[in-house]
Amino acid sequence: MDDPADNYRSPLASRYASEAMRRTFSDRHRFGLWRRLWHALAVCEKDLGLDITDAQVAQIAEHLDDVDLEAAGEYERKLRHDVMAHVHALGDQAPDARAVLHLGATSCFITDNSELIQQRDALDVLRPYLLASIRALADFARKHKDLPTLGYTHFQPAQPTTVGKRACLWLQDFVYDLHQLDRVRKDLAFRGVKGTTGTQASFLQLFDGDHDKVRKLDRMVTERMGFARCWTVTGQTYTRKSDFTVLAMLAGIGQSAAKMANDLRLLAHLKEVEEPYGKSQIGSSAMPYKRNPMRSERMCALARFLQTLVLNPAETASTQWLERTLDDSANRRLAISEAFLATDAILQLVLDVSSGLVVHPKVVEKHLREELPFMASESILMAAVKAGGDRQTLHEAIRKHSVDAGARVKEHGESNDMLDRIAADPAFAAVAGQLDELIDPRLFVGRAPQQVEEFLAEEVEPLLADVAGLEELRGAVTV
Repeated sequence: MDDPADNYRSPLASRYASEAMRRTFSDRHRFGLWRRLWHALAVCEKDLGLDITDAQVAQIAEHLDDVDLEAAGEYERKLRHDVMAHVHALGDQAPDARAVLHLGATSCFITDNSELIQQRDALDVLRPYLLASIRALADFARKHKDLPTLGYTHFQPAQPTTVGKRACLWLQDFVYDLHQLDRVRKDLAFRGVKGTTGTQASFLQLFDGDHDKVRKLDRMVTERMGFARCWTVTGQTYTRKSDFTVLAMLAGIGQSAAKMANDLRLLAHLKEVEEPYGKSQIGSSAMPYKRNPMRSERMCALARFLQTLVLNPAETASTQWLERTLDDSANRRLAISEAFLATDAILQLVLDVSSGLVVHPKVVEKHLREELPFMASESILMAAVKAGGDRQTLHEAIRKHSVDAGARVKEHGESNDMLDRIAADPAFAAVAGQLDELIDPRLFVGRAPQQVEEFLAEEVEPLLADVAGLEELRGAVTV
């Protein structure tokens, strides 16, 4: 099957995810990490006194990046063991070091530790996209903090808010996700050098029963591979609860993106706020006028896929038999990489959309004006009472005007004429000239503008001090 078009490829790799994320989970990078782990193990074992020469270590170092994938594949077809296939392939390239490769180690020293490195590096790929999205949404919220808009609960008209305040609901979720990502990144622990069932028995034998040297080896390799700590106890594998914690955090990003995207789909239907739309973009093959919110829809689709992946590490963590079972291997190889690729694709979309949101203020105002008379009825009532009117009489009058105006809108499809009815009612003559002031939308948004300012100043801006290269990130987005 020489033509790639004749072979299935995950759309996450071929269509959606970034080059950096695809490279992180590529075979070449993965097997390069295996070789770096073998090199680190040999260096540290030599430094602690094992009979390993500088020449042997140097020969391993010469072949960290020239993995012969074809030779390793031949070995794997014969041996039916991927790690040993690569031990033999590296041994062919570094024959002087063959005798000390993988010394005392089990396969999970290579596979588990390399996967933890991939997860750590993948988190570092995601973080700038998340930060850049936060920056873009913060800019949008600040720009529109004072623009009143109709608020909705149950997607029914409710008390007004502002466009900027609504954006802060999305923004706050992503800020929470950033804190979760940083926590998970900080707490991510290396498996370390633990041996076949986690007892370090093989290394204790290599070091003639010297427990201190075995502990030092564990710490030295961990630090050499860039981790602050390793798991103190393991079976053959590190606890699979770690994978669940990581994927649950990634799914949280998917939740935030889907919330924002679903809101934007509703707002696009209302023609109030729209995602960016390309000059030559086609919304429908049959309906040329369509402007489908395709980026937001894709965000929702990918988020749905991502959130279902959390079940995999949950099941895996709960079905580890004693010191380990191999039924997690194929599952983890699929679920973990796909979760990171999906999150990467989602964040690219979030950045692209949040950087180019389009607001239609006149439509926003029109919808608000259609409902505002109902919401302002109490203010009008109180003003009329202060002007000397009888509250009970005025309350009944305004209730009747509300019912009649509502019927006009719902039963006849006509505009809301409640204000005209009130202005023409002699009972409200004392406030007829104040109606425009009494229904000023800014009077009904509460502290929404101030909440935006306070949230951005106190919680968002401190996170953005280290944001650099936003424009470069935007330019690299492939949606």
